[in-house]
Amino acid sequence: MIGYLHSIETLGTVDNGGIRYVLFLQGCALHCRFCHNPDTWLRKGRPVTVQEIVEQLKEYKPFFDLSGGGLTVSGGEPLLQHLFVKELYIEAGKLGIHRALDTAGYCRRGSMLEVLPHTDLVLFSLKVVNYDKHRKLTDTGNEEILKNLALTAASPVELVIRYVLIPTVNDTEEDISDLIRLIKSLPRPVAVEVLPYHKLGSAKWEQLGLCDPLKNIPPASTEQVVALQDRLKRSGIPQH
Repeated sequence: MIGYLHSIETLGTVDNGGIRYVLFLQGCALHCRFCHNPDTWLRKGRPVTVQEIVEQLKEYKPFFDLSGGGLTVSGGEPLLQHLFVKELYIEAGKLGIHRALDTAGYCRRGSMLEVLPHTDLVLFSLKVVNYDKHRKLTDTGNEEILKNLALTAASPVELVIRYVLIPTVNDTEEDISDLIRLIKSLPRPVAVEVLPYHKLGSAKWEQLGLCDPLKNIPPASTEQVVALQDRLKRSGIPQH
């Protein structure tokens, strides 16, 4: 099985603690206005086989075991290459390696169903709950995304929702109320990780000859992130 690769980070230290091998796959159809890797949008990438990645994972397994780390597959949107991810996760599982999936859930339901049984942790990136705002912030609505979120929450896999807080864009009282209502509607308690919007991707937009749609939006402050975390805690939503 061949996948198309954007890049690899061999000493990642996020996503579930410990040392992680982070595989960034190429291709994404969301085109988020705040994307810090717009160079992952196109489907063109370096071809790589599952076996090639597995051989590298074997080399790093002692570090995973000592640190509590493992494999994270991200993107782009990794579920656009769901068969590659499925096979890779099956092989990683045989080695006893923890498998995290970093997804925005913009994929066919069948793609999610193929991968979930072989996944230990899903990091589900939620952009905004309101449909119209989602269309402005990405290239699409979010009906299928919210269905895939509910599908994931109904499965036994560990699930964390990631919410990038973007000042003046998805941080209004209505946005936060919608977020809380959505999380409470899920079939089990789900933790939320609040991430601050930052400007690290602006240079890439310029390098690619693209106009940064959020050029005039400031990064989220620590105070704004803490305020949202506190609001979620008061609503009984666990933090990650």
